[in-house]
Amino acid sequence: MIGAEGSLSSSGAVCLWFALRVKSRREKAVASAVRQRGFKEFLPLYSSRREWSDRSKILQVPLFPGYVFCRLAAHDRLALLTIPGVLHMVSTGRVPTPIDDSEMAAIESAILSGALVEPWPFLEAGRRIRLSRGPLAGMEGFLVEAPKQHRVIVGLSVLKRSIAVEVDRDWVEVSDGLTAHEMEFAAVREFMAKRTEA
Repeated sequence: MIGAEGSLSSSGAVCLWFALRVKSRREKAVASAVRQRGFKEFLPLYSSRREWSDRSKILQVPLFPGYVFCRLAAHDRLALLTIPGVLHMVSTGRVPTPIDDSEMAAIESAILSGALVEPWPFLEAGRRIRLSRGPLAGMEGFLVEAPKQHRVIVGLSVLKRSIAVEVDRDWVEVSDGLTAHEMEFAAVREFMAKRTEA
């Protein structure tokens, strides 16, 4: 599992998650090279249908194109920066910016759940919810509703990028403890009560 907060490198330094910015379409090769050098890597993929003039195909493509995630002590970064295809480590100034363990754990949980996952525009505000049931119980994110479809948006604030995870509406719990289904039912009841009063 990704979380593993407080893991240590061989030198005893704390290992954190960082994002490597890599050349386009080199994510899988870089992830393999990171693993070969003894570092923990994470390259989240999703299924995407690609159309050509003569055929269509479902491909496994990166959820965060141009990025490979790795867990290491910040002072070990030189070993990764020399991998062909790596452009730089995501940083603030010259200091590598770590990614929050809980954000990485949420992304991994979404991938492992088997739910439909896809890239999504980054959200910083909206209706924040928590999943109370299902394989993603405990995950928090923003709720996006569409007819017959509910998605939870989970993001990486360092990259300002997000993914959408399709969830069952009964898994969603909003701040007052009701599921999305119960909220819809309550809204209909309230509407009908106002209508009969008028």
